[in-house]
Amino acid sequence: MPAPLRRAGLVVTAALAALLALATPAAAHGADAPAGTDYRAEVTGVGPARPGLTARMVEAGARLELTNRTGADVEVLGYSGEPYLRIGSGGVYENSRSPATYLNRTLAGDTPLPPEADPAAAPAWRRISDGPTARWHDQRTLWLESEPPAQVAADPGREQRVRDWVVPLRAGTATVEVRGTLDWVPPPDAYPWWVAATLGLLVIGAAGLVPAGTAIGVRALRGVGALLALGGAATVAFTVGKAVDTGASGTGGVLLELLTGQLWTLLTGLGALAAGGYALARRPAADFALALAGACLTLFAGIANVAVLSRSVPPVAGPPGLTRVLVTVALATGTGAVAAGLLRLRTASRAALRTRATPVR
Repeated sequence: MPAPLRRAGLVVTAALAALLALATPAAAHGADAPAGTDYRAEVTGVGPARPGLTARMVEAGARLELTNRTGADVEVLGYSGEPYLRIGSGGVYENSRSPATYLNRTLAGDTPLPPEADPAAAPAWRRISDGPTARWHDQRTLWLESEPPAQVAADPGREQRVRDWVVPLRAGTATVEVRGTLDWVPPPDAYPWWVAATLGLLVIGAAGLVPAGTAIGVRALRGVGALLALGGAATVAFTVGKAVDTGASGTGGVLLELLTGQLWTLLTGLGALAAGGYALARRPAADFALALAGACLTLFAGIANVAVLSRSVPPVAGPPGLTRVLVTVALATGTGAVAAGLLRLRTASRAALRTRATPVR
């Protein structure tokens, strides 16, 4: 292998290893959120209605979110009817003696209960947030079994209701309920999406076979750059949708989630946009920029999110079909840019070797 190409490969590998190491702490944020699911949980209403009290599902239905702007405290009741959460203008408090406090810490509900967990004991409140919103895994809204319900197993190709659910609240002496539904949604066929990504790889990668020093080679370089920029834009859109699905609201909330929970995917998309612009401008080392940005796009935007191709409910706000399109575009343009960039680097290395080997007359 020519030395320049070997050095390029080493740099790409080292950069990806560094990004993986740096991304590990960031991935811990929302680590319990699913990559996708085939169960759709939805809130159908809060009753009796109270102005300022709203509920919704976030993180692909993995968490229930309750916001209380009524001016009075509202308690969420646990699985034995005990006080579990208290939400109001003074913040969110959890009862350290409620078993739900521990069971709801993970999506699987498998946290061991400490000795002080006793639903019959007087509440021991501990403040966990200063805002009026709480988000938690609630087993009443989820399907936690490894096997699907009997009716789903009998007819998995049909969308169907698994159950209606209720999460009880207490506002003063009044009882309030968050009501919702849990439905089975048949998963999509991932095969067409993989075919599209593979075809994109082949078409974009083929641009690397065009001689770099020709007019058509310049057009090929710009074409790959434009497509990589498209993949970067798709990744940014995907990342924003994922931030919104975590429950972030408003411009400030979405920006905060992007910078704390989705930072590396966001940087990957922006990096692909920059590398695409670099190639469009025909800057020096554009081939290397394409290969490096394409590899990052493939890994952090494509492979990291392939589960959405085979899950009916992805953890992204917006239509599921659009989410699959965005991930497929990231996969196709990322892998294609890697192939095209490395092929062009290989061609340039061989041309340089031939030039050095040609005797001077």
